[in-house]
Order: sequence, then structure tokens, then C-alpha cells
Amino acid sequence: MRFVFAPPAQKAAGLLALPWQQPLEDWDDERLVTIRQRGISRHVVRFVSDHGTLYALKEIPERFARREYRLLRALAEHKIPAVEVVGIAVDRKPDLDAILVTRFLTYATTYRAVFSNPRGVQPTDVLLDALVELLARLHLTGYFWGDCSLSNTLFRYDAGMLEAYLVDAETSELHTDGLSNGQREYDLDLATERVFGELLDLQAGDLLPGSVDPMHIADELRRRYANLWHELTREETLRAQDQRYRIAERLRRLNELGFDAEEVELIGTADGGSRLRIKTRVAEQGQHSRRLFLRTGIDAGENQARRLLNDIASYRAWLEQKQGHPVSEVVAASSWLENVYEPVIEAIPPGLRDRLAPAEISHEILEHRWYASEAAGRDVGTTAAAREYFERVLPEVPDPI
Repeated sequence: MRFVFAPPAQKAAGLLALPWQQPLEDWDDERLVTIRQRGISRHVVRFVSDHGTLYALKEIPERFARREYRLLRALAEHKIPAVEVVGIAVDRKPDLDAILVTRFLTYATTYRAVFSNPRGVQPTDVLLDALVELLARLHLTGYFWGDCSLSNTLFRYDAGMLEAYLVDAETSELHTDGLSNGQREYDLDLATERVFGELLDLQAGDLLPGSVDPMHIADELRRRYANLWHELTREETLRAQDQRYRIAERLRRLNELGFDAEEVELIGTADGGSRLRIKTRVAEQGQHSRRLFLRTGIDAGENQARRLLNDIASYRAWLEQKQGHPVSEVVAASSWLENVYEPVIEAIPPGLRDRLAPAEISHEILEHRWYASEAAGRDVGTTAAAREYFERVLPEVPDPI
């Protein structure tokens, strides 16, 4: 038996002591854990906790395991949201399949859990937007998913929105020269068919609101994908006097959607104008996250980081007014961390600490403070908003999977 690690290899060395020569279904190890609300899988999947890290182990034929291992590593290199691959166990006993090991996605939720506990959002809207964006990111990078579905996706809350993560790449293909329109359409056909079937399954189990029509949602997935793809790849004609403004506007729109321009081309037209052609690529994720981490050491999603940076900016303005002199961003961030963020996080009741990521809790408290202040006609303050949030809102959040 051989175990192939993805670098750095030492991060999963503790897994070597597991009973790899036994069928995964028969394992009996104290490190095995049960995960609630887990997704549906065609294969045997077990979960192991080792030195504070949770791993997912999937038993599949070796050629599929090796293929998925390579594809997940390539997805990481292309900054596509997907589970992190750790390694594969191969050459087990002749009659045993390989085992693919991935790092468990913390604070993740399934589509079933989102429908069961929508938490103030319209589940179909946030799920569709997240899934469509993930599919578009894959297609721009040359990936054919082949099995796009809600079941093969995990979701993380990010400042009230959802970010989709690919968790199953068994049928994926990487085309270095890009995808044809036919390949994209076929992938979209498969996604539409699978999502329709999954929603019918929810409907049969009375887990889907009566107002939700599975066929309409499946069609909506196709429509939203078409709109996003058009925005990312369309050409437009510009007047000479509008070129700089319109180019800047188009690039800003792409950035807002989470994409960058890899190449900008202006092609002259007979009337003296230009045709704008932009080659779009997936943006490097984490501009705001990195900035927040450098200032405060807080690990947050991109939307969470943007919201917390806005709160730091607001706190900085208040600090300057109070002290009567300018305050640097570094000093303001340090003071905000010590006097605003950390007291709130430390006040989370022990039994509720794992419901959401700390940065998401902080974001939701800021949201709660805003609504409470609107209702009261005055600023209720972070401390009071946090106390009410811990009493009334956070206990209603389901445990993570």
C-alpha cells in the first residue's frame, strides 16, 4: 500500500496509522466521527478527526482517485473554490479500491440544510447564484464539471451570501485550450437536469416551500448562467470619446462579479470608434481578506472581510473625532480589534461557538445592530446588539455539518 501526499506532506502524517488495508466501511478507529447533514454520495465516505483537523475519506476505483487527486490540485492552483485534497491511498489489497483524502470544509452547509433553515434569505436565489458563479469560474478556466449538482457542492455563508465549493471532481476534465460552446452547453444541460431532480426529491420529502416550482428553478439556473456568461465575455462598441470611461466601468463591473481582465483589446471600427474585447479570467480571491488579515490577524471570507474593514473605517472616523487628531489605519485596526471585535467574540456563549465562523458572527451582529438601531431610532451599540443576537438569533442557527 502506498500513500501519496499533496505538499506539504507533514500536514497529514498522523493519518498513516489508520487501517488502510481494511475496507473503509469496516474501519473501527477511535478517530472516526459522524457528520450530520452530510451530502449524498455514491461511494463509501467516512470522516476522521486527527490532531484537531477533520478529514473526509472516499473509497473509489484507483484510476478515478488518481484523476480526482490531480484535478483537485489543479483547481487549487487556479483559485477555484473546492475542497482541499490531502492525498490518496493506492495499491491496497488487490480487491480494495483506492481512498481519496480531502480536508473537511469547516463551517460548510448543504443545500438541504439551507432549505431547512433559510435564515432570512431566499434559498433558491442564493443557492442558484453561488452554483452559477462556480460553474462559470470552472468554464472560464477550461474545466468541464460533468456532474454539476447541488449534492456535489458545499456552501459557506459569507456575509449573508453563499459561496459554493466543488466537492466531487470524479467526472471533471481540464481542457487547457478552453471549452467549446457545445461543451459548456452540455455541462449546463447536465446541471439543469440534476438540480431539477434534486428539487423534486426535496419536494417529495416536503422540504421544499410550496411556492417553489422545481422546473422554474432549473430554467432559472440556465437563465442566470447565460446572463453571467454574457457579462463576462460580451464584446461592445465604444465611441472614441467614451473609451477610457467605458473600459473602466466594464472592468469595475467584472471586479464586482469576482473576475479580472486578463487581456483588454480595442479593435478600430469604420466610424472611428472601437470594439472592446476583454478576455476574462477568475480573479485571485481574497484582496479584502488579505488586507484584513494583515491588519488584524482575522481569517475571514471576502465579503465578511469587506464588511469588517468598513466597520474599522467607521471606528477610525469615530476615534479621530474623539481624539481630535488623525489616526493611522494600523492604529485604528489594532484598537478596533482590542476594543470591539475580541470582546464580542469572547462573549459568544460556549455552546454556540461552533454554529458559524467568528467573522460571520461579527458580520451578523453588525447587521443586527443596524436593524435594531433603525427600530429604536438611535444607535443601540455593539454590546447591546451582540447580547440580543446571542439570545435570540444565534441559538436558531443549526449546528454545522
